[in-house]
Amino acid sequence: MSLLGAFRVSASGMHAERYRMDVISVNLANASTMRMGDTPPYRRKEVALEPGPDGTVRVRGTVDDASPFREQYEPGNPYAVDGVVQYSNVDPIDEMVSMISAARAYEANVAAFNMTRAMLRSTLEIGAV
Repeated sequence: MSLLGAFRVSASGMHAERYRMDVISVNLANASTMRMGDTPPYRRKEVALEPGPDGTVRVRGTVDDASPFREQYEPGNPYAVDGVVQYSNVDPIDEMVSMISAARAYEANVAAFNMTRAMLRSTLEIGAV
């Protein structure tokens, strides 16, 4: 792989992890939404990635998490059906763990990008001598 190819791989990884962090942020913002009448609660989203040519990664989009909604007994809630209210299937703790993982993967891609840049700079300095 060429040095420019290494830049592309790192950049695609940074893009994918940034997208993943954006989706996680939306999930966290909607973690406490509930069913309101006929409108279901927010359904957790996951990022779908696919390998690209030459070792890169591509964001295919998002997919809905099919896990069941969280149900809580709240007989006084006006949106309760038989005393039960449905809440989003987002688990804030899992989302925070995913956010940390995405941030670390992003940092690893930045480190690889910077290392590639340093190697390219060294190559140019050797050629200039």
